[in-house]
Amino acid sequence: MALKIRLSRGGSKKRPFYRIVVAEALSPRDGKFIERLGSYNPMVAKDHPERMVLNVERAKYWVSKGAQPTLRVAKMLSSDGLVKAPVIRDQPIKSAPGKKRQEREAEAAEKVAAAAEASASEVPAEEAPVAEAPAEEAPASEAPAEEAPVAEAPAEEVSASEAPAEEGKKE
Repeated sequence: MALKIRLSRGGSKKRPFYRIVVAEALSPRDGKFIERLGSYNPMVAKDHPERMVLNVERAKYWVSKGAQPTLRVAKMLSSDGLVKAPVIRDQPIKSAPGKKRQEREAEAAEKVAAAAEASASEVPAEEAPVAEAPAEEAPASEAPAEEAPVAEAPAEEVSASEAPAEEGKKE
């Protein structure tokens, strides 16, 4: 007889309430159970004392007898220190990439690393910063010089266009 410590759902539609129970592994989720250990109410605030109520002594007893907590219950029990925290992966093992894809990704990473090493070995470390520094300063010093004539040019065009208009008015 395999025992599980799991959640049994109660409550109304869209208002869940769970009981933490010890049940046989083959019994239905909301079906027959051996003992009720506590309750879990996800609708209340996380710091509220009634969010999770658990009889710790009975939980220790059932774990010692071999009852296996489900993943969700194991997370809850690990906060009390009853069981070791389960490893929850971002990407499940079933949907992990296959061997061929992992090999291709490893080869691509090696090529990128080799290219980075080759480019680093071609340019000495002392020459690279010296060559880059003047190149960065030159465009910065040229930029204001380019902006100044552009700003002056429209002013000259405006004055030149106004001048003939004024001459026409005088005549």
